[in-house]
Amino acid sequence: MAKKKQVVKREFALIDESNRKSEISIFSNDEKIAPVPQYVFENLKHQLRPYQKQALFNLNWTQRDVNSNKYNHLMFNMATGSGKTDLMAAIVLYMYGEYGYRNFLFVSNTNAVVEKTKENFLNETGGKYLFSQPINIDGKRINIKDVNRFSNQMSNDTIQMKLTTVQSLSNELLSIRENGLTFDDLENQKIVILADEAHHFNASTKKDKLTQHTWEALLDKIRQANSANRQFEFTATIDVDKEEVYQKYRDKIIYKYELDKFMGEGYSKSVYRLQANNSDKEKMLNAVLLSQYRKRLAKKHNIADFKPVILFKSNLVKVSKQAQAEFLQLIEGLTASDLTQFIADQLKITHSEALRHTYEYWKNVDMTEAVSEIKRDFERKTSVNVNDTASEGILGDKADFKKLNTLEDPNNPIRTIFAVAKLTEGWDVLNLFDIVRIGEQSTTLMQTNSEAQLIGRGARYYPFEYEGERSYTRRFNSKENDMYLLESLYYHTINDSKYINNLHKSFDKMNLVSENDDDSNYQILSAKVKEGFQRTKVYKRGKLYQNKQEDVPAEDYSNIGAYGVDGKTMMVNVNSSTMEAGVSAAYDNETADVQKTVCDFYKASDRRLIKKAMARDRFYRYDVLSTYVPKLKSIEEFITSNDWLGRLKVVALVSDDSIELSMEERCQIVQKALTKIKEKIKQNYQKKRGTKEFYPVPISSIVHDYSKRVYTGERSQVSESIFSVDMSKKSWFVYDRAIVDHLEHEFISMIGRFVDDNELTKKYDDVYLIRNEETIDGLKIFEFQPGEDGVRHYQGFMPDFILYLADRDQQLAYQIFAEPKGDQLLNKDGWKQTLLESLDNIEVIAENEKIKLLGLKFYLRGDQNHIEEELSNKLGIDYRGFKFSMDKQK
Repeated sequence: MAKKKQVVKREFALIDESNRKSEISIFSNDEKIAPVPQYVFENLKHQLRPYQKQALFNLNWTQRDVNSNKYNHLMFNMATGSGKTDLMAAIVLYMYGEYGYRNFLFVSNTNAVVEKTKENFLNETGGKYLFSQPINIDGKRINIKDVNRFSNQMSNDTIQMKLTTVQSLSNELLSIRENGLTFDDLENQKIVILADEAHHFNASTKKDKLTQHTWEALLDKIRQANSANRQFEFTATIDVDKEEVYQKYRDKIIYKYELDKFMGEGYSKSVYRLQANNSDKEKMLNAVLLSQYRKRLAKKHNIADFKPVILFKSNLVKVSKQAQAEFLQLIEGLTASDLTQFIADQLKITHSEALRHTYEYWKNVDMTEAVSEIKRDFERKTSVNVNDTASEGILGDKADFKKLNTLEDPNNPIRTIFAVAKLTEGWDVLNLFDIVRIGEQSTTLMQTNSEAQLIGRGARYYPFEYEGERSYTRRFNSKENDMYLLESLYYHTINDSKYINNLHKSFDKMNLVSENDDDSNYQILSAKVKEGFQRTKVYKRGKLYQNKQEDVPAEDYSNIGAYGVDGKTMMVNVNSSTMEAGVSAAYDNETADVQKTVCDFYKASDRRLIKKAMARDRFYRYDVLSTYVPKLKSIEEFITSNDWLGRLKVVALVSDDSIELSMEERCQIVQKALTKIKEKIKQNYQKKRGTKEFYPVPISSIVHDYSKRVYTGERSQVSESIFSVDMSKKSWFVYDRAIVDHLEHEFISMIGRFVDDNELTKKYDDVYLIRNEETIDGLKIFEFQPGEDGVRHYQGFMPDFILYLADRDQQLAYQIFAEPKGDQLLNKDGWKQTLLESLDNIEVIAENEKIKLLGLKFYLRGDQNHIEEELSNKLGIDYRGFKFSMDKQK
């Protein structure tokens, strides 16, 4: 079994020390640090933001230290869009002016980033140039020159810059060529390495061994070639959760500015999610109407050159190209009557505030003129498909690359971009306002991680001039004024709970947040592990137990339930209503769905429909399907046998019970059901399942400080009842605060009554209730036997609470799993309760044979499941009139 990821508290010595030095510099004359010279700020095109100035202060402190050589390798961990390149420009001026560095080596892993940075540092006539013109330090004009190799003959008023990919640099240094850079050059001159997207330069560290042929080793060798060399790294996504990466950077990260703080301080657009089961064409038209409304809104308020861009994101190149062709065809064929009817239909079903305002606007304008304008703004020459065949960079064609990195330019006509995965690192765009997810795509966490990164890039704020002032932070956080649309990014996606939940996890991973009405509608709730608990032997040496996993043998796949598929009912949501939410809000389907039976696999009259839907997916050919379903004898058996789909009913969720589904619509719904089944089969074939063998995990690896960002506004649905309770006086609760909903608080109070009445403390020396917090990768258990319906669940389960009990001699210890559960989730999560109840018969294979695992039934509101009585029974304690003994239990 793969080793469980252990989360530990991360501390960064340089950040703590630089913060202390910052306070000294401001409030005390002792040890006061010389400020960053004024010429640095005067020679930058953009005024540095407060957090950028703080990052520069931290660097200044390290380089002014008498032992500054110990700070020759530093990292700036800053959010995407926070202006890392502006900071680099400041560092170039600072290191040149203060310490005489004239040689700067910029490296990244892609041509796209290198080309973009050349525009920033070298193209004085370009709109992206970051220095003032001319650069003047102490009355002397300074030039920046692009070089292949560094020269001693260059005048002192010239900064030499070499910008290259790390791949090209490796080839150049390891194979001598005429006019190429050599290691001798690096030994004889001091240089500053600026390494962008530096998370790519840790392959060796992650493998826990360094070889001489990695990019990481190459940069180390360059830095070590001269004791005066400096290496400053920049990234938004350093994976310090990996122990080896953390050990490398724990004393090198000089500044952290993460995405949640960047967005919370207003330097980004607000981000919203529009979820619907519309067709791709309907999503496309919604995005066009919203985008064009923004353009008209800006024009109404005399905001010049406001050109909102739409990105259509697909999962396959062929899907992207087809989507572009369909989009252009849609726009070319659009008529005033079509658009009028579309708006009228959508107004009946939309639940999105932004779209409703948009529709209301368009239905009251000259529709013929509107269609003419849309056709002009969204024609073929204003659209680009970036799915090139080049292995590196955004595009192979430099002309197209320039179009993508100058989208804000009034002379750049592009309004729509079609892409798969090219627009990640190196894409510098500010006027992207809509991202539209095209086509049926996978809902895996890997897929949503990629999408979350793209949304993070699109969330960069577009500074525009309004009423004579240009702002670089949001001004319209209230939805009372439609101007907020000029500061908001909308992500148009599918209405699917699994997808939204995975997307939510991806946002949590990168600290990407959404803003609903204003920042005051959020609060950060934090819980810290009590210092007293950290001093106990339980925290230092105690263990919890979770079960091992094993591969599922092929012969066990004898029915559809073994793949995690409910063979009785498959729901397909075709409700075309559009709902709006903060992009990181949990899934919440607010629309009232009506169920319509589409087909029954056991009805011969529906057999033709089923076979037609199957014929559209190559997966359901016998030669393919049988590789995943080895027990299957024929497709006919798969359709008709009760072991497979013979009992299945496909049900559509629609918004209106008067809707009549055509034969083609029914076929498409069955296709969607079959796609869900296909994904389950693929995901779960030869996956791992739980076993009855449990192994120990240190408590200290499970229990960590954590925080939750909770929305408190009026529209809050899922998180409206989440609050923080002071637990500092409750020695049996391991955190200083409990971050809970009302049901969880009710459960904790019930455990508290056991403790307050001394029923637990009379028998057990150690009594601790542990919140098994999912945001810090808590303890997970896996199903080791299928439920009564034969359906397997492979995803694992993290019970919300673990009650840890141990007697005075540590000869008997209980680990009791408990889960408060809302009534609405009982059917869906019934397998979890079955798993909890099956734990009582487990024998832990561990160094201490006295360990006992117990699982309680779900704790329901008002203790409907009588957990007080169950816990009393299982522990043999006298509580509230219940008298039980372990003998009776046996």
